[in-house]
Amino acid sequence: MAGLKQAACDAIDKYADDLSSLAKEIWEHPELNFEEFYCHDYLTKYLEDKGFHVDRKYKIDTAFRAVLGDKSLGPHVAVLCEYDALPEIGHACGHNLIAEVGVAAGLGIKAAFEKAGKPLGKLSVIGTPAEEGGGGKIVLIKNGVFDDVDVAMMSHPAPVDMLDMGFNAVNRVKITFKGRSSHAAAFPWEGVNALDAAVNAYQSVSNLRQQMKPTWRVHGIISKGGIKPNIIPDETELEYYIRAPTIKELDVLTEKVLNCFHSAAQATGCTVDIKFAENKFMDLIHNKTLLKTYEDNIKTFGHYNRFPESEFPAGGSTDMGNVSYVVPSIHPMFYIGSDAFNHSKEFTKATGDPTAQPYTLTQGKSLAMTAIDVLSKPELLQKIKEDFATDIRART
Repeated sequence: MAGLKQAACDAIDKYADDLSSLAKEIWEHPELNFEEFYCHDYLTKYLEDKGFHVDRKYKIDTAFRAVLGDKSLGPHVAVLCEYDALPEIGHACGHNLIAEVGVAAGLGIKAAFEKAGKPLGKLSVIGTPAEEGGGGKIVLIKNGVFDDVDVAMMSHPAPVDMLDMGFNAVNRVKITFKGRSSHAAAFPWEGVNALDAAVNAYQSVSNLRQQMKPTWRVHGIISKGGIKPNIIPDETELEYYIRAPTIKELDVLTEKVLNCFHSAAQATGCTVDIKFAENKFMDLIHNKTLLKTYEDNIKTFGHYNRFPESEFPAGGSTDMGNVSYVVPSIHPMFYIGSDAFNHSKEFTKATGDPTAQPYTLTQGKSLAMTAIDVLSKPELLQKIKEDFATDIRART
């Protein structure tokens, strides 16, 4: 076992320059969700060159799957890559580093297979596009990509190291109010003001916050407010994200927020159309046994001797949550040498800085070592599956 893990770590060190260049290349070519064509081609070519069997455009035009081994030989471990960016601020969530971690782990596990003289099971490095709102992993789930996977792993950059940061379930909603336009000075009584409805809805949600649990999150924008000041707006749009720690709580909170939208329409005489995004993000279930295995592995690296109690509560959301409802999963967060927060220009700079590289490579090694444990210890996989069944029963 120790020899296999050492082989994995040595391989990742061997390819350290390649991996750094990979992350930098993605960082320099930010692409929005479902548009990651350059990154898709770059990653798939690299993995093909390293001996993986690669399925390009796998179920989604910018998704891929790189495979080694076979499920008949042992467990099927999936390591996930993300590589989409954010509008205007690029890789402010560090998906270029997530892709690097996934590829690094894949190279490490491949080296362990070679050291063992045969594959220990099946490895899939899966490229999952459109995490930033598009829900690429959800599309892949619906297309059966995870049906025969035993465990799924990825690791995400952050301002701190965290084993099990909470991720909320989320509803993404577009609200359209429709009224009637008129000259705002000459014939205002002929108009039905859709902007008033939008403002009332926004204010009603703000008033609701006093009755919201501390773990609930509701945030939105007025994305369309009118044309000119002298035209009473006949159509306005808002976009809202509604988040809660569990699906059950999300349903309760969503009903409260919808009441705000309907009451704003009634008060102003407008009609309202409410459309939910097709792919709802679930809350994230960290598999306890798999996470403990990861923790034991990463603590073999000296600077990861403890995971502090974080000041950051659950808040964000990820489509990895949906994966965690169908496959035992982990999604630890890792420090990259900067105190900047995700989704900021400062974090974009940090994810392209060489300072992030030692931390990122350590994550690749730790995921590879964790995969080797799963592939080599049948009793470990059994305990992971028992935890998974318990967690799902508690959520449903």
